[in-house]
Amino acid sequence: MDNFNILERQKTHISLSVLDDLAEDFEDVDFAEGGVEDDEGWETEDEGGDEQMESSRDDSELTFSKHTGSVFCVNLDPVSNCLAVTGGEDDKAFVWKVNDGTLLLECTGHKDSVTCSSFSYDSLLVASGDLSGLIKVWKVETKEEIWSFEVGDLEWMEWHPCAHVLVCGTADGNVWMWKIPSGECKTYQGPGCQTTTGKILPDGKRAIVGYEDGTVRIWDLKQGSPLHIIKGLDGHQGALTCVACNKDGSLILTGSVDCRAKLISTVSGKVCFVLSGETFVHFKSISLKNICKCVFFRLPLIAVAYLDGTLAIFDLPTQTLRHKCQHEAGIVHLQWEDNSCLVYTCSLDGSIRIWDARTGNLVMDYLGHTAEILDFALNAAIAVTASGDQKAKVFCLQRPDR
Repeated sequence: MDNFNILERQKTHISLSVLDDLAEDFEDVDFAEGGVEDDEGWETEDEGGDEQMESSRDDSELTFSKHTGSVFCVNLDPVSNCLAVTGGEDDKAFVWKVNDGTLLLECTGHKDSVTCSSFSYDSLLVASGDLSGLIKVWKVETKEEIWSFEVGDLEWMEWHPCAHVLVCGTADGNVWMWKIPSGECKTYQGPGCQTTTGKILPDGKRAIVGYEDGTVRIWDLKQGSPLHIIKGLDGHQGALTCVACNKDGSLILTGSVDCRAKLISTVSGKVCFVLSGETFVHFKSISLKNICKCVFFRLPLIAVAYLDGTLAIFDLPTQTLRHKCQHEAGIVHLQWEDNSCLVYTCSLDGSIRIWDARTGNLVMDYLGHTAEILDFALNAAIAVTASGDQKAKVFCLQRPDR
């Protein structure tokens, strides 16, 4: 399976005063009992290997080269941002230090490419999931595997924002939720087709799930029932590829292979606007010959990225396309910098770019990979990338004067 198809199979805190309340809510969830199964790898400069594209410049501070296949996913620990976990084609995930590349934990025992890997909200646990559906959870401090479970083909996986609860979606259309490490389980049945993307909303009580038939469901995680089902003309006309939400979870933004992004109220379940590449369209379909790959909020601006390399910045109050920022290859992932108008993108051309959403200008770019970037994670100081060149890299981010 090539890297693009693997990538398509992958389908990104709230205040401490709220964490305890939400964690207590999950004590009352009626889970059913689920089954439970029981050196260093870095370099400071890029080494040889089968290069797929030439790179005459390497802006990275560190290269992690422990993987022996393409690296598909990366996540930073949310507490200290000092640890990264990467998963790859070699059926392994690694937890390592971003400052010097020291390997802390090798997550083994997977049956297929590891396409999902992430830390729990408190950075105490790390989960790794492979394409075949085998999910494992490890305790970072003791390096022990504390839980495992096997589902159908895995499409996406995410930790709850304030509890040791893991949620994933599978190719059979089911969404699974487990308490870790007890393995108590709830399932949420979809419309009879594959679930392609999902995200737990910031309140920790609801989840937005997208399906292959274009349906969007907003689930009540405690009750186990959908609060809203967006389908038909209000839904998408093709499989969903991505979903994002604003800070309070009142609005969600969905992207699809139908080349449109939709802004949806989680309160009413109504579609507010449909975004195309040229303008906002209110309850109307305008298709581009493209795929909407990823979406992100920084109200009043919305960023939508496409696999033809277009980054579209929309202005919500005026309902207009503000800027089109062009990449040389398809955009894989995007993210806003906290409390700023800077948008970060990673691309199949092996680069990270920073854009000023106010002007549409390219602020900075970072090179170093010799193949496509398949995922990235960032905080205020660094970006960590996963690439088809079998490497993960750490880039120190320079901030332009603002």
